[in-house]
Amino acid sequence: MATTDQTTPDHWDVIIVGTGHGGAQAAIALRQQGHEGSILMIGRDTAPPYERPPLSKEYLAGDKGFERIMIRPEAFWAERDITLRLGAAVTAIDPIAHRLTLSDGGQPTYRKLIWSGGGDPRRLPVPGAVLPGVFYVRDKADADAMMAALTDGAKRAVVIGGGYIGLEAAAVLRKLGCEVTLIEMLPRVLARVAGEELSTFYTAEHRRQGVDVRLETGVHSVLGEEAGRVTGVRLDTGEELACDMVIVGIGVVPAVAPLIAAGAAGSNGVDVDFCCRTTLDDVYAIGDCAAHANPYADNAVIRLESVQNAHDMAATVARAIMGEKEPYHALPWFWSNQYDLKLQTAGLNLDYDQTVLRGDPETRKFTVVYMRAGVPIAFDCVGTMKDYVQGRKLLENGPGKIDPALLANPDVAIRDLM
Repeated sequence: MATTDQTTPDHWDVIIVGTGHGGAQAAIALRQQGHEGSILMIGRDTAPPYERPPLSKEYLAGDKGFERIMIRPEAFWAERDITLRLGAAVTAIDPIAHRLTLSDGGQPTYRKLIWSGGGDPRRLPVPGAVLPGVFYVRDKADADAMMAALTDGAKRAVVIGGGYIGLEAAAVLRKLGCEVTLIEMLPRVLARVAGEELSTFYTAEHRRQGVDVRLETGVHSVLGEEAGRVTGVRLDTGEELACDMVIVGIGVVPAVAPLIAAGAAGSNGVDVDFCCRTTLDDVYAIGDCAAHANPYADNAVIRLESVQNAHDMAATVARAIMGEKEPYHALPWFWSNQYDLKLQTAGLNLDYDQTVLRGDPETRKFTVVYMRAGVPIAFDCVGTMKDYVQGRKLLENGPGKIDPALLANPDVAIRDLM
């Protein structure tokens, strides 16, 4: 793995901030497209680039070791003349001098800067939330700390947050034999990202698997013993839940503070244009932190927290740096693994006014189609790979109005409705 002198100023053709999916893919895409200039990747992580989604799934469960979630073998980066500076954070940006200030004392300069900083877990704003035994899921160190707690005998867990991170963590903990209580303050799980059919199904599935799901429930405080370790959670009802560990999954905060301080526009993340350029000269932003006008959201400005978005934005930026300015125009897709269930989502269900159910949730294989003004805009597919593949193609082709009765019939192939 290539390294750099971390005390003296140095100049790079392209600096990439962030060593997750977006940053790694940007470096790979630049080399694939013939970029011969120097590339430096800066990451807060001390490990070489690796996949983040498995942290709350296969890695936490012990089904995949670290080598299996690395984006590329460690030797790959040196072989492609891509330098990694790990364990360093950007603390300031000078957009005029094109210079970064790093936490390790370095001050590298750049011709082009790609910001792929992702986001930081939103912290639980209650007393006791900083006690040992309260975990978040952002990086390998977080997952390793949870695994160590389980090895040390933790058997009772409270998961706070009914989004994908919380549900995936709950599923893994049940697989590992833990007692799990899941707390969600909204009336249903996945309320911000899915319709009632999917929420109802996953609530029932987790309860069937032994998770105590508490809806419309808030957390008052986290309790600890004199030595400081977590012993329980007090709910806003006054009830106390005994536990050995707490996992918090209540969203992320875009990691863009140095960009905003340097003058980049942005309120929810950092704003980028059709080629992922920020308002700072020669500075691009990609992935979870990049607020962009998305064509599959009627060009509303949104952020997407997905591997797909990070990969496709990285490709857009690499092309732009190489002189091919093609607008970012990729269909969003997502996935989630819980127990033996695989959920695959295509499209964005923003402002849907109707849902169509294909199949029977009781069979644990079904599809929810989201409609707006009679037009399909998104698909949630549980165990229905064919619907997912054909649904993606339908959305990419720009569907018109489709009879909901035909969509609801699982014997009618979606491809026949294109």
